[in-house]
Amino acid sequence: MKTQTNNIFEDIPDIIPEELFECLLKRKNLKIERIVSFGQVTPVGEWYDQTWDEWVIVLEGEAILCYEDGCELNLKAGDYLHIPAHRRHRIEWTPPESKTIWLAVHFEP
Repeated sequence: MKTQTNNIFEDIPDIIPEELFECLLKRKNLKIERIVSFGQVTPVGEWYDQTWDEWVIVLEGEAILCYEDGCELNLKAGDYLHIPAHRRHRIEWTPPESKTIWLAVHFEP
């Protein structure tokens, strides 16, 4: 069997009109995805309210993630966190002049 490798920093479009979500691996209780932001944020008044836990790391760039309870996290490359299921959160800011690359692992709580 031939093994294929991929690179998480490659094959990113130059223009990203919307945040880019790409599934890298999916199993019954697990999903790993690459997310690329280029100035995109969660629309005003909207919150992510997921039924699964999420572990996420910023591989490149930076972002501000806010929780509904007012907690605000300034994330930079290398920062990671665990977001429990149903902890409402949103992306408040990513730099519009450069990309932010995330690796997200979704799993059952």
